[in-house]
Amino acid sequence: MKKTLLASLILLFLIPSFRSAGQVQTTEKKLEYLFESGTGAYNTFRIPALITTKNGTILAFAEGRKKTSSDTGDIDLVMKRSEDNGKTWSELTVIWDDEDNVCGNPAPVQDRKSGKIFLLSTWNLGNDHEPQIIDQTSRDTRRIYLLVSDDDGLTWSEPVEITTSVKLSNWTWYATGPCHGIQVANGQYKDRLIIPCDHIEAGTGKYYSHIIYSDNSGKTWNLGGTTPQDQVNECTIAELSGGKLMLNMRNYDRTQKTRKVSVSSDGGLTWSNIWSDPVLIEPICQASMLNHPKKKVLYFTNPANESSREKMTLRLSYDEGKTWTVTRVIHEGPAAYSDIALLKSGELGLFYEAGYKSPYEGIVFQKISVK
Repeated sequence: MKKTLLASLILLFLIPSFRSAGQVQTTEKKLEYLFESGTGAYNTFRIPALITTKNGTILAFAEGRKKTSSDTGDIDLVMKRSEDNGKTWSELTVIWDDEDNVCGNPAPVQDRKSGKIFLLSTWNLGNDHEPQIIDQTSRDTRRIYLLVSDDDGLTWSEPVEITTSVKLSNWTWYATGPCHGIQVANGQYKDRLIIPCDHIEAGTGKYYSHIIYSDNSGKTWNLGGTTPQDQVNECTIAELSGGKLMLNMRNYDRTQKTRKVSVSSDGGLTWSNIWSDPVLIEPICQASMLNHPKKKVLYFTNPANESSREKMTLRLSYDEGKTWTVTRVIHEGPAAYSDIALLKSGELGLFYEAGYKSPYEGIVFQKISVK
């Protein structure tokens, strides 16, 4: 108990902008967009993903939606890079543009041995809508692709389709991420690359979360385990102690307006029965989770509101998600998808959709001190 009290006092002195659970501190300031909707060739930017490379370069990915804000239509995968810890950024780079079709759901991960960065993504015809893909009346289906960079994100390979390796024939809708993947650091499955995903079954229409993985530094990708229960989809993954993994999932069970959780002890090949985390309230939306590799800290971000996409919130857990003892509201207004990464400065990089009247006015990059 003395150790816990001391840790709390240190937090209060070193990080006055944070407070214990139940004492939420808000830090409102002008939103600084890294991708601002309505600029360049794009009507809307959505679906953020973020990683910091071994060299300390920050890579920020998004969907560039050209004509409308719709989830379908002409959508490109775009990116910006920063080599100075987010002070300045490159011009927008179009990583993948397939004419009028959808190239989206960026999910990046880096292999620590080779330094190669793998960007998993999904594709569908621009005139195929999600309900049509789900009920199998679409012209085509969702397909999964892999893009690779071996020069710290400066250039990218042509997309290579891996659908048959990571998607079952009776799955319709499919999504990679959208958020960063991980590489296992400890235990029997050390060095395994993992991307959190979700899918919908044909016929039943049930939503599930699952993972895909690579055990050979990204050369080939395999289908991992699926959650035993449904009504979950977009998910984020983190490594716990002893090489265990945790999935934190978007929840469609509206009797419990909170995030769902599942744990794996075999590298993601099987998953425990899912449960609700009563603290992590959500309005049915994507979220992001990150484990500090050296400190026993889990970071979590989402719009913490049961009914509306607003109030982007950062939470910290010191006991692997059993409790969330530190809470900080980053933006009180409209907010939706997010991703987080540790920066070379030791700060936390938060990349999130936000606005003043709508969550989709742009994607903000913000640095947060978590000493």
